[in-house]
Amino acid sequence: MIPISILSWPLVAVVLLQCSADPVRSGAQNQIAMDTTKQENPVYSRTDTGKVDLPESEWKKILSPDVYYIARQKGTERPWTSPIEHSKEIGTYYCKACGKPLFKSEAKFESGCGWPSFFEPLSKGSILYTPDNSHGMQRTEVQCGRCKAHLGHVFDDGPPPTGLRYCINGVILDFEKSSGAKK
Repeated sequence: MIPISILSWPLVAVVLLQCSADPVRSGAQNQIAMDTTKQENPVYSRTDTGKVDLPESEWKKILSPDVYYIARQKGTERPWTSPIEHSKEIGTYYCKACGKPLFKSEAKFESGCGWPSFFEPLSKGSILYTPDNSHGMQRTEVQCGRCKAHLGHVFDDGPPPTGLRYCINGVILDFEKSSGAKK
């Protein structure tokens, strides 16, 4: 008889590949709170709706290495390393590269995939959808609607009411707690 733990490895591999196919990165720098990126980033704004189109050399100057890796190189953080994944804080998640509002905490759910998951974006223009056929898979990449930063992927195995699961790298998310919100 084959031990159950051996049989579960293919399932674990499939779950990891669904959300991640890039080399793993350390999640030690992941933060929910503000970091120095915004202070040194002239395009970061939570109110500006204008599109951001910078050369890669400029992005590299203004983003921290971990944010640059995810946002511009389409990287993936290690699963289960984001403090945002299990956060129950009430508020709004923003693109850490440009400040665009992306998701409300009310749309966040525990998917068990190892990355923060949401069932819908904040608005229709928050997210861009791009076919991603890399790594021998057919997926849909999600990007920031303002700066085209890579956020993660969307899958059709989420909860109601949308049935979608936006599997997002916590490194690219900036969070602001709602005033008066309770934990």
